[in-house]
Amino acid sequence: MRGSDFAELKAFIAVVERQSFARAAEHLGLSPSALSQTIRQLESRIGARLLNRTTRSVAPSASGEQLYSRVAPLFREMANAVAEASDATGQIRGTLRINTLGIAARTLIAPRLQRFHQVHPDVVLDIVVDDALADIVAGRFDAGIRVGGQLKKDMIAVRLSPDMKMMAVASPDYLARHGTPKTPTDLRDHACINWRLQMDGRFYRWEFEKRGKRHEIAVDGPVVTNDADIGVAAAVNGLGIAYHFEVDQVGELLKQGRLVQILPDWTITRPGVFLYYSNRHHRPALLGSFIDCMLDRAPFGDA
Repeated sequence: MRGSDFAELKAFIAVVERQSFARAAEHLGLSPSALSQTIRQLESRIGARLLNRTTRSVAPSASGEQLYSRVAPLFREMANAVAEASDATGQIRGTLRINTLGIAARTLIAPRLQRFHQVHPDVVLDIVVDDALADIVAGRFDAGIRVGGQLKKDMIAVRLSPDMKMMAVASPDYLARHGTPKTPTDLRDHACINWRLQMDGRFYRWEFEKRGKRHEIAVDGPVVTNDADIGVAAAVNGLGIAYHFEVDQVGELLKQGRLVQILPDWTITRPGVFLYYSNRHHRPALLGSFIDCMLDRAPFGDA
């Protein structure tokens, strides 16, 4: 295979997996125009259109699907072989692609980025924040980070955090103006900050439990969001009651008195955060070192 053939196929795979010329070009270190030219050269050489392009999306044609299904596994095997060879030298370098929940990005990854870079200055961390439960194999991610109950059975999982409390909170000002709910059903008479699920666009039904009795309730209010920062800010500013993980900003705001927990007897606990990766792939030393950093193991020290 000529070097140009390899480059063209690598570019084609990048576009298919990222479903975007812009994202693929950024990943490959090319300009979008140079990437488009590379794809045109490949299509000309093969004699078939490989990608169907619109102003908003890119998807493989029938010929493109066939080509991708044949060459993508070969490129993955080559990447694994290179990773194994690199591991044998004891030197850690390269790019690590992680697909993660926002809560893990904020509470686990962001506080440790500097320490990881100090130990591995030749490593590029490609962190994609995604609450929509993307397929990490199809997306060519080295690993994903999710709440435990959302993991597929064919993945190898590593726990990164203890189980986490979810709680309803509001500002003292809101409670002074509107009163404090005594039961979950009282929330129907209050302004609540709704959470939209990214995977299907539905509103999240708030969950409560007391002495083994579980209760789910649909709420309504002035703000709907899929971003935790917006939801917490809305609650702090007195717009309504929010429902969030304690570890994600809320705990500190409770200590400061800017938020107050309501319905404390109904608090539920969700499985902790786990990192997971495909059991079909070799785990490179780079991923192992990232896990060590998330767990504050040597050589990264305590958090």
